[in-house]
Amino acid sequence: MELIYILDILGTFAFAISGALVASDKKFDLFGVLIIAFVTAVGGGMLRDVLIDAHPINWIGDLNYLYTIFAAVIFTFLFKSKITYLSKTMFLFDTIGISVFTLLGLEKGLAYDLHPIIALIMGMISAVFGGVLRDVLTNKIPLIFEKEIYASACLSGGIVYLILNQFNVPENIIFVISAAVVAAIRVIAVRFHLQLPKIKDDLFTKK
Repeated sequence: MELIYILDILGTFAFAISGALVASDKKFDLFGVLIIAFVTAVGGGMLRDVLIDAHPINWIGDLNYLYTIFAAVIFTFLFKSKITYLSKTMFLFDTIGISVFTLLGLEKGLAYDLHPIIALIMGMISAVFGGVLRDVLTNKIPLIFEKEIYASACLSGGIVYLILNQFNVPENIIFVISAAVVAAIRVIAVRFHLQLPKIKDDLFTKK
């Protein structure tokens, strides 16, 4: 089994747990928790595939994604009280997940002969829109719109991928370097509480 695929499954597992935890905190029943975990884990990739008319859609073509989501929901129900102690581990999986999802989405966009800018956007959608759908369905302001550098990290890593792809660099090295950029930006942003600037005043605001 390829390392990238293993990382993809680990990211799916982490995203599914994050969705299950949010749904559980909202007092959803088991079915509701399963739906939110599913949307969080594969919603971004599914939206990407719908937008570029790719078939079969990600989770339909590989049942391992569904098995992973079921396992994550069961894990959450059995060990919810202990998961908080694994927050650093879950953050690691989440960071790996967005790194891998971004680049897999970008590569899929390029494989469908999309313009590199559109392929880059598809990569970002793959990585972050599962979380957006989760937050919308649970009546929360999506995290990427509110405070953390998240989507920007994905875009940065994707840009590095596109730049390196113009040179004679082996594919695996391009993937590793680009994923490392996404992960590094994400970790640094969280560690030092970095945020993108917000629009507060304009040229006509009176001081």
